[in-house]
Parts: sequence; structure tokens; C-alpha cells
Amino acid sequence: MASLLHKEYDVVRDDYTRAGKVSSDIKRTLSAVGISPAVLRRIAVASYESEINMIIHAWGGKITLDVMDDGTIQIVFKDPGPGIPDLEKALTPGWSTASEKARNMGFGAGMGLPNIKRVSDEFDIQSSAEGTTLTLGFRETV
Repeated sequence: MASLLHKEYDVVRDDYTRAGKVSSDIKRTLSAVGISPAVLRRIAVASYESEINMIIHAWGGKITLDVMDDGTIQIVFKDPGPGIPDLEKALTPGWSTASEKARNMGFGAGMGLPNIKRVSDEFDIQSSAEGTTLTLGFRETV
């Protein structure tokens, strides 16, 4: 399986002014290559929630987008830390470790990871103190 389209993005910690820029570019890019509106909606939700999580909780990071030759779309969110101490809790709807600053801006309701998992065809998360890697997969038919 080879990548037909590859893009990389940098995300900066606490950069709320640019929150959503990467997910908007991902949606625009995938729309231009003909991904269906139904799949685009799911990708938009997952990429926005993941990008916001990197801004709120991580020390920044990198997002990569690949459209594979078999039609699948893979988006990887990789940050250098601090990691998620309890993945089970983090996947529980309503559970959040968002800062007061994030909550005051309307973020941190604890629905990010549950929503991401719900809209993704493939969901894999690995986390330690050295960082978190979230790999998401999407396809036109499930």
C-alpha cells in the first residue's frame, strides 16, 4: 500500500488562535481529491477534536495525512508528551483533565476521544510519558 497524497502539519501547544486550521486544511484537501461528504464529515470531527486535544493537553506535535492507493485515509497525531496517564478514563465520555483556561474558552468537555473513536473506522492510541500517537483510519465504505 502506497501513499498517493501526503501532508504534514505542525501543532503548537496552547495556540488557540490557530485551533482548527489543520483540520480545515485536511477537509479542504480531501474534498479536492473527491472524498465523499459523508466521510469528510467524520474526518472533520475526528481531526478537529484531535487537533484541539494536542493544543490543550500535549506539548504540541505533528499531524500527518495520507491518502493510500487502496482508497483509505490515514491521519496520525503524534506529540512528544506528557502522555495520557489513564487511557481508559480518557476514553470515558465526560472525563477531562483540561485546564481552567481551556474550559473557560469552551473546550475540555471530555468528549474528544470518545467522539474521535465513534466516527473513525480505525482507532489506535498509544501513550506514555514520552508522548501519544493516535492513528485514525477512514474509508469510503465500512
